[in-house]
Amino acid sequence: MDLSGNRFLVIGRAGMDLYADPPGTRSEDATQFSASLGGSSANIAVALARHGGSCSLVTCVSDDAVGRFCLNQLDHYGIDRRHVRTVGGEARNSLAVVETRIEDHQSVIYRNRAADFEMSEADVVGVDYAAYSALITTGTVLAAEPSRGAAFRSFELARAAGLPLIFDVDYRPYSWPSPEVAAQTYSRAAAQCDVIVGNDVEFGFMAGDYSKGLDKARSLVRDGAGIVIYKMGEGGAITITPMEEIRSGIFPVRAIKPTGAGDSFLGGLVAALAAGFSLPDAVLRGSACAAIVVSRIGCAPAMPTTAELEQFLATHPGPNEV
Repeated sequence: MDLSGNRFLVIGRAGMDLYADPPGTRSEDATQFSASLGGSSANIAVALARHGGSCSLVTCVSDDAVGRFCLNQLDHYGIDRRHVRTVGGEARNSLAVVETRIEDHQSVIYRNRAADFEMSEADVVGVDYAAYSALITTGTVLAAEPSRGAAFRSFELARAAGLPLIFDVDYRPYSWPSPEVAAQTYSRAAAQCDVIVGNDVEFGFMAGDYSKGLDKARSLVRDGAGIVIYKMGEGGAITITPMEEIRSGIFPVRAIKPTGAGDSFLGGLVAALAAGFSLPDAVLRGSACAAIVVSRIGCAPAMPTTAELEQFLATHPGPNEV
């Protein structure tokens, strides 16, 4: 898998995050909030851009102030938005009300008539896939039509252009009509992808039995995936390839919130692979990026630059072994 072109097409949502301010405040007690770019796909694009990658986002945003906020933020982070379409009517942009706290952390996500679910096949067929190094998507994009069909069409077009497919499971139950539909759709998507990243709960969900998540991850590699990363929170991760399984730990930090870690991990992982790092080192760098983000406020604005990542690696002990 050659990612050296360092140009990525990312499909999925961009939203507004509202963080209760000051840090530590519960949302119901807050009198002020700070706004930042959010949404898993937008966060991943920012993470890659912070490491010098070139990213284009494919999604839809609402034709209102929140949608325009997202467009302005994409510009701020240097994300190409030529494939971001504005939709009117009753569609509304994804909105998250979040807290900078670990204990009793609350995240309230508004996804009613979400604008990003309006992405259609017309939005993906006009993309020049050959201009990119890989297609990256998250599971949220598959939760409703027409977005689901558009995503699977993009898989076909990317594959025809020779692009590897990178899939972050990102299961959000509130977005799906039923767990059965979600599990079936995720399994269909994962079967087509080269790199699949998810946590133990997500793989267990896909397997239909939470005790069989690791078996599911291994089966995806047996069926053709090149890399599957099975994340276990504080337990580290198991990276599975056709040749080996690599167990890795996490970097101990003082976390101030749980959000953004997965997006930062994926961005750091892909950026490291594009830069020519070995797979174990890429997982290590992704883990460090995740540790940095949970110790900072916000998601997109918390994504580290390469220089910040190098500084972290130079000043922090290695990851805890599992």
